[in-house]
Amino acid sequence: MTVPRRGRVPARVRPFLSAAVSVLVVGVLAAAGPANATDPPHRLANPYVGAQVYVNPEWVDRAVVEPGGDAVAGEPTAVWLDRIARIEGADGTMGLRAHLDAAVEQRADLVQLTLYNLPARDCGRRAPQGELSIGDLARYRAEFIDPIVEILAAPQYADLRIVAFVEPNSLPDLVVNTGNRYAATPACDEALARGTYQHGIGYALARLGALSNVYSYLDISHHAEVGWPEDSGPLTALLSQAATTAGSTVADVHGFVANTANYSVLHEEYFRVDDVINGQPVYQSKWVDWNPFIDEVPYARHLRGLLTQAGFSPDAGVVVDTSRNGWGGPNRPAGPASSGNLNSYVDGSRIDRRAAIGNWCNQRGAGLGQRPVAEPELGIDAYVWVKPPGESDGTSGSPNAGQPYEPMCDPYYLPPRGSTYDTGAMPGAPPLGEWFPAHFRQLLANAWPPL
Repeated sequence: MTVPRRGRVPARVRPFLSAAVSVLVVGVLAAAGPANATDPPHRLANPYVGAQVYVNPEWVDRAVVEPGGDAVAGEPTAVWLDRIARIEGADGTMGLRAHLDAAVEQRADLVQLTLYNLPARDCGRRAPQGELSIGDLARYRAEFIDPIVEILAAPQYADLRIVAFVEPNSLPDLVVNTGNRYAATPACDEALARGTYQHGIGYALARLGALSNVYSYLDISHHAEVGWPEDSGPLTALLSQAATTAGSTVADVHGFVANTANYSVLHEEYFRVDDVINGQPVYQSKWVDWNPFIDEVPYARHLRGLLTQAGFSPDAGVVVDTSRNGWGGPNRPAGPASSGNLNSYVDGSRIDRRAAIGNWCNQRGAGLGQRPVAEPELGIDAYVWVKPPGESDGTSGSPNAGQPYEPMCDPYYLPPRGSTYDTGAMPGAPPLGEWFPAHFRQLLANAWPPL
């Protein structure tokens, strides 16, 4: 963890902050600067337009000491609030007030926060586990959401646009890890039956929605988890339920965030899902596995369409996390493969180089994706770096040590039947959220567009 800071951007980094892509200016600004403190902030259709987005000095400190890290250390990343102690600051790190004060000092317009502390969080994974148990919904409200809202409501922060990414992975877990699914877990079944996630998210949306300068984006996972129709339909229903529970309405949802902390590419450039190879459609390949989507932006637009049909605002926007989906480097294809074999064609053509599409932990070969920018393409509010590049996805633990074990973070994982499964995870990873220098250096080396 980093040493205590006063919330200032280091002097060695300031010269390139002003030129960084963090100044997300698109088109003509509606006003010359932030509103007066006595005036209510103007509600924007896209909060990223014209915004200088907060650059987290703690992430800067980590990135800038790595070889080549100066090239991206001025990029904005989200601040993760993943346990109650994070609100005031824990283990020498900055708390929420310190980050907001630093944003004011930077003269930033927008701060990105990730709320990630639901009771029985990540029920579909054995590690890392959250701090709140399934019965701690009252604590989640009183000790996590309420203090965050109280801080955000302080008058000195009224001119900041606050973008809140609300509880990544939670509702998608209730789709793919429940019932008779092969990955179902008792914890996910219980969370679904109790409505814990829906009530927690609904309460968070309602409280945040009372603040006119807060823009809440609900997580919609990514195409490789819930792109199939049998998944996207139930996910739409759960999102609608959460947005109309515990005092929330769909009006409290400004938009949706896709690919949070994941690796799915924006666009596969060298093959299409409707390609046919020697009479076999691509969607029957092992990699695609009958998914109607092979990349992230078409999926995000499709989900947004389903959600607006379900009652969300037709003006709801989508942001996509591009922090680690670049997949550059020597293994990036330069064009479609020439093979007449269906699987060889797909594997040789795809930009996403994961060993399996569902792999998510500290992936080998990954690179930084598109740098943060507003309105990069039709229907997308922004490319954003929700996951700070270089922070670990988690560590595997040991399957025989009586501690939480996450096989997807284990580069040497052997399934129960004894067959090998390549998780794609890099070895030597530290616990979730801690700095992983080897992964960061790989992200720099494989960045696309290149640095």
